[in-house]
Amino acid sequence: MSEDTSARLRRLKNKANRLPKTPGVYIMRNKSGEIIYVGKAKALKNRVTQYFGSGNHHPEKVRRMVDNVEDFDFVLCDSEFEALILENSLIKQNQPKYNILLKDDKGYHYIKITDEKWQKITTSKDTADKKAKYIGPYYSSLVVKDTVDEALKIFRLPDCNRSFDKPSKPCLNYHIGRCDAPCKGKIKIEDYREAVNSAISFIKNGTDGDTVKQLTERMNAAAENLNFEYAAKLRDRINAIKKLSDKQKVVSCTYKSQDVFSSVSSGDICCVAVLVFRGYRLTDKRVFYIDGSYTKDELYSEFLSRYYDSDGDFPSRILLDSNIADKELISRFLTEISGRNIQILCPERGEQKSLVSMCSQNAAENLALKLNRTARETAVLSSLKEVLGLKKTPEIIEAYDISNTGGEENVAGMVVFKGGKPDRKHYKHFKIKGFSGQDDYRSMAEVLDRRFNEYEKGFDEGFSRLPDLILLDGASGQISAVLPVLEKHNIKVPLFGMVKDGKHRTRAIATGGDDIEIKSNRAVFSFITAVQDEVHRFAISFHRKRRSKKMLGSSLTEIEGVGEKTAAALIKHFKTVTAIKSASIDELSKVTGVTKTAALKIYNYFNN
Repeated sequence: MSEDTSARLRRLKNKANRLPKTPGVYIMRNKSGEIIYVGKAKALKNRVTQYFGSGNHHPEKVRRMVDNVEDFDFVLCDSEFEALILENSLIKQNQPKYNILLKDDKGYHYIKITDEKWQKITTSKDTADKKAKYIGPYYSSLVVKDTVDEALKIFRLPDCNRSFDKPSKPCLNYHIGRCDAPCKGKIKIEDYREAVNSAISFIKNGTDGDTVKQLTERMNAAAENLNFEYAAKLRDRINAIKKLSDKQKVVSCTYKSQDVFSSVSSGDICCVAVLVFRGYRLTDKRVFYIDGSYTKDELYSEFLSRYYDSDGDFPSRILLDSNIADKELISRFLTEISGRNIQILCPERGEQKSLVSMCSQNAAENLALKLNRTARETAVLSSLKEVLGLKKTPEIIEAYDISNTGGEENVAGMVVFKGGKPDRKHYKHFKIKGFSGQDDYRSMAEVLDRRFNEYEKGFDEGFSRLPDLILLDGASGQISAVLPVLEKHNIKVPLFGMVKDGKHRTRAIATGGDDIEIKSNRAVFSFITAVQDEVHRFAISFHRKRRSKKMLGSSLTEIEGVGEKTAAALIKHFKTVTAIKSASIDELSKVTGVTKTAALKIYNYFNN
């Protein structure tokens, strides 16, 4: 008879509790003995027991992995650094299912220089032509195309497939000054080859100072030799390169070689964008989609060691959009396998910070395209996750607000945001039933208690799913009132308050302790303000509707023979005072509880 889940977890936890608190690598295996996950730990016992402890609430991907673990092995190491090296080696060898495995959906792209008398520079998806020379590989076809276009334009080289051995009529590019038209027979083969070689140097080195310096030296030499036509041509090339350099905000004037990483996540999918800078210019962009929900620490600690290997193209600097705990450890690891000192930095201002921001925009845009939403919505939810320290990106957010007038008509509103947008079909109204009078804390606790009672019943679609984040309109008092409700129902959903200033404007996020100021993060501030305004609008509109009905009912009870029940029945049937005024005696008498005599009195009241 097979072992049940609880017995399996107890067995694995007991084994984990016997592990030492020393650095090492742990290896998770399924029933077939296949390695499904490899991880490193500074203290093996502490890390491994977390997987099998009761009451732990792991992300979905980790839960799936734990569900498939039949046993685990471990290897003790002398240091955490040694464990990192072993972990990296084991993952490369075994490609475990639940580790971060870097697979993008793009092929390689190359810049091709043909082997012929009149050499041509083109783009290529392969290296099939063995006689040609290639620069690459690149992962971005757009980068390759743009680079080739820039080089051909600056050095006035052809982008056509013509043969240049016999003169022919030049195309439009010649007339607009973008090509020297070897097809016209006016350029010597030596000058053409020199332009091709200069273009190749430009492709390899970009707009750096060496390229301009070499061209300037040649221009001055040509001028001294009275070859003013050639000097003017070199001058135009120099000006074109400088103009391109001025246009490219992505050019780093300080660092020649660096990679920039940024990540955004939504639900159980994460997108990592990498901008590759070589020769002071952007030479490539890569995008990876990773299943699972990770903190920045978890993601980069594993991702960076997967991304680079001993044959990789290593930069001198790596920029991240977040500081990570293992920064020094990974920097040491990459330095050792590359043979060069590699820094890992998280810039906070200036040019380098703008490069990280640009990379973040690329990550958000790519994930937005994959999820069919806007980049702004994707980016703000990812930022909200970081600001609040959440384990996963909050795809579904519920927000609550209380509305009453001096304790009268005490109601609440619940709004839902899904993927950063209002999900109005799941909005809910509540009438406070547990007490009379004004007490926002008790009101909020009652509403959440009723909401989770409905969740446990599972009948109502709007209540049958748990949100990823709960926001209350209020500060620490509301949080303190609601936390016992979550504990009562064993609900493990992050809970925060939305704090307003003295002018009733969004100011901060309440945690139950110190508030989190959000004004410095414009995207998160704007989003929280929108959520707070929406839940306030929804709650107060319901409150006003209830008050107007009550006032209408009060005016009807002034009619002889009409009590509160009859007034309520009239309001329910006709909805408005105008409709009651316009009703005939027969129409009024059809309302439950309204007699012919009462109908006559109501009719006369409004019509005489």
